[in-house]
This record gives sequence, C-alpha cells and structure tokens, in this order.
Amino acid sequence: MTEAGFSVTVPATTANLGPGFDHLGLALSLKMTIEVSSAAQWHIQYQDKEYASLPTDETNLIVQTIQQVASRYGQVVAPHKLVGYSDIPLGKGLGSSATAIAAGIEIASELAELHLSPQDKLRIGSELEGHADNITAALLGGITVSYFTEEQMEVLTFPAPPIGVVIMVPPVALKTEASRGLLPEQVTHKTAIQGSAAGSLMTAAIAQADWVTAGRMMERDIFHEPYRKIGFPEFDEIRLACKEIGAYGMTISGAGPSLFIAVPPETEQQVAALLDQRFPHYQAIALQPAEQGAYISK
Repeated sequence: MTEAGFSVTVPATTANLGPGFDHLGLALSLKMTIEVSSAAQWHIQYQDKEYASLPTDETNLIVQTIQQVASRYGQVVAPHKLVGYSDIPLGKGLGSSATAIAAGIEIASELAELHLSPQDKLRIGSELEGHADNITAALLGGITVSYFTEEQMEVLTFPAPPIGVVIMVPPVALKTEASRGLLPEQVTHKTAIQGSAAGSLMTAAIAQADWVTAGRMMERDIFHEPYRKIGFPEFDEIRLACKEIGAYGMTISGAGPSLFIAVPPETEQQVAALLDQRFPHYQAIALQPAEQGAYISK
C-alpha cells in the first residue's frame, strides 16, 4: 500500500450541452481538492459550509467509492482522513457526485497501488455513476464524447474549447433522480432521429470550433429539455436575453437545476454581470472550460 500524504484535484463538469444527452461532458474551471492522510478511522472533513450536510464517515460517497474500487481488485484500503476543499455548488447540475466518484477512484488507485489505466478508470466511474457524461469529463478534462453500455465503452476527447461559460445557479438543489423522473420512458422514432441529428451536428460543430452552429444545436434538444424546463423560473426569458446579449446558446446543465450558457471568449464576466442583474433569482457565475481532468499532487 502507498503511504498517504497526497491530494487529488477534480474539475466540475457540465453534461449534455443540450442534445448530447448522457454522452457529452465538459470540464469546468471550478474544482474540488481532497487531501489524504493516515488516520485510525475514516473521516472526511469539508472546509466549505455548503458541504456540511454530507456524511463524514464511511457512508460518504468518496469513501464508498474508494472501498468499492479497491474491492474490485481484491484489496482493502486502511482508513484515512480526507479533507475536502470545493467551490463546486452542491446538487446544482455541475457534476458534484461525479467529482466525488472520480476523486475516490484516483485515491483508491493510489493507496492500493492499482495502477489503473485511464480506460479502467472511465469504465469503473461510468458503472458507478450510471452514465458516462460527467465522469469522463471529470477524469479526462476538456470535452468528452462517450459510448457506454454493459459490453462496450468508447470515449473520444477534445481539448477545452475556445469559449467562455456562464452558469446560472438557482438557490435550490435538485437530485438527479428527481430530474430523471420527469423524462418519458419512450419517444417516437421521428423524435429520436431529430434528437440524434441535433446531437451529431453539434458535436461536429464543436470539433470544428464552430460555436455559432454548436450554440444553435444546443437549443434543439428533444430528449430532456422540453420535460425539465418547466422547473426553471424564467427559462424562455433567459434564453431570449442570452440571444440579445450575443451568447452562442443556452441549455440545462446536466439534469439541472443550473443553466449552461456558452459565450464568446473573454465575454463571460460581462455576460454574467448582465444576467445577474436581470435575473436575480439566479447567481450567474463566469467560468472557463478546464483542460485538465483529475490529477494527484504529492
């Protein structure tokens, strides 16, 4: 077993970007850092008030992930103390659970000397998370496009795109399970074709750095936005305001309840200030895409 005395840092993420439902993720410049040290029993101490409600013992998601990953390889990790620092809003559609899972995978690989490959980490993370969008971006950084089934997993990555990002965060948190409960069990063949076409064109536009086209396609989702938007105060008004300001596009961040807005580079601070003033129910945060995924520092 590796001696403790290191930290792991993981970026926040946004998923879907509209029609890239459950398979497209983007790492963001918010981050969580977990410091790891030896201890007599498992204990996690968060330094941020927003995380005070989370378990601090073995039932914590990070600790559970560490133990589950080690168990897969016939290993047992001794208890450790984890100290967490995070500026990622909790339960606001910015991949906080995927961030915790990614941190747990990295910590387990380090402590148990598992030497997990990137593909191993992606597969384990996707299985634990249940889908591949947030977790792949958290582990790899940049933009990730994933195909994930029980039998197969393929992931392609793009560098962090040349855009600014504004996230509009409401005061309430939302569990992904509740948001998924709004979705229909089935859609028609015609609807599925439309959604697939929008997602394909958006991904191709991103690959060509054509964010004007990508932004238009972000707003053509039919898989989840029509069913979830009712829970967002002033959704249509915000989308119209974004167009007036010159944003590329606006959509739901992951399962919500935050909104993701892609804007021209170096305009995110200005756009955030304008939206903050106009829609005080939300907090507008100016960010950038993150190039780097999860990493360990010693």
